[in-house]
Amino acid sequence: MKKVYVITGATSGIGNALVKAFADDALVFAGYRNENYERDLRKISSNVIPFYIDFEKKSSIRQATAYIKSKTDRIDTLINAAGCVIAGEMTVIDPDDVRRQFEVNTFSHLDFSQRLIPLMKHVIASEHQRSSWRSRGNPDSKIINISSMSSFGVFPYVAPYCASKRALDILFNSMLLEIPPCNGGLKIVSVKPGVIVTPLWEKSIELNKNKLRNGMEFLVENARKNAKNGLDVQKVVKLIKKIDALENPKASYTIGLDAKFAEILSKLPQDWVNFIVKKGINNSLKLNY
Repeated sequence: MKKVYVITGATSGIGNALVKAFADDALVFAGYRNENYERDLRKISSNVIPFYIDFEKKSSIRQATAYIKSKTDRIDTLINAAGCVIAGEMTVIDPDDVRRQFEVNTFSHLDFSQRLIPLMKHVIASEHQRSSWRSRGNPDSKIINISSMSSFGVFPYVAPYCASKRALDILFNSMLLEIPPCNGGLKIVSVKPGVIVTPLWEKSIELNKNKLRNGMEFLVENARKNAKNGLDVQKVVKLIKKIDALENPKASYTIGLDAKFAEILSKLPQDWVNFIVKKGINNSLKLNY
């Protein structure tokens, strides 16, 4: 029996690469928002089933989950890869923009996942059944969230993004802790990549072009560099495929030297973190003027 995946953010970046990676041997529900990409998703494989979802609309989430439930009675792995980046200075940013960031990156993922968890309940079974499944391979359902090194919270000007990813990690880790031991087949994993070569950065420039004041041009330049010089997305795909195959994956994985540095930095006293980050900002400003 083919495994069943649900992958959001499937039209670009990590999400699209994951659809292509799993589509040869599994049934993949691929979430898109821009309808221009539906045909491209169908071209990947006959195993790919595109579905429309707009994470800013609760009705769209309800309709997407209803559609998935009409097509399958089980999900092996849910990968939440959709998201956006909202930037701005905390003294002037519109709080509604921050709310939008949390709606897309945090609350909607929780809503979507909660609605699909009943399709992952096939993992609740007798020990005899679970032993039989293990003889054929790993049966345990998984939720894999594509978080970010921004979850470590050490980056200014993208605080809404950092906070939304941190909240995502906290909420889903609590979900993992709250699952009763007898229902322990459901695994929940956070993957925190560093900067990746992905269209997300160019999209973030367009999304935030009116939110940064004069003097912050270095942030735009940095985003353009990220779009070209980041971590190869296939390295992240390789890690996620490894996680998917594990019976007992860790709760969190960090990938990329910059992400590992951010993780270490986040463990220092806050004043030390602030000093190091401010020095980095000042150096960036000097290089751009």
